[in-house]
Parts: sequence; C-alpha cells; structure tokens
Amino acid sequence: MGYFFTVIGLVCFLEGLPYFAFPEALKRWLRQVMDLPTAQLRLLGGALMVLGLVLVYWGRRHGG
Repeated sequence: MGYFFTVIGLVCFLEGLPYFAFPEALKRWLRQVMDLPTAQLRLLGGALMVLGLVLVYWGRRHGG
C-alpha cells in the first residue's frame, strides 16, 4: 500500500508542477489544446496510456 501512495504522490507532484512553475505558459497551452479536434485528443490520450503501460511493464520487468 505504501508503494501505491508513493506513486500517487509522484503523479500529483508531476501534475501540479507546470501549474506552479509556468502558469502563464500553461494557460496558453491549454487554449491551444481546446482548439484541437476531439479525434486528435483521443489519439494522443490513447498513445499516452499505451506508453504509460509499456513503461510500467518495462519498469516492473527490468527495474526490480
């Protein structure tokens, strides 16, 4: 259970970092994201999920 909270904490930290460090740039980027077609956002989201699963698999398999 400790590992789970460690991962969730790291995700929260990484998600919050751009909001804290670059708020104006993040606002500009989010405006650009709003203009993207839904299909393109879904493709990007799907690709990121697959990448995440591959990294988790690789880390569990090779990282110990």
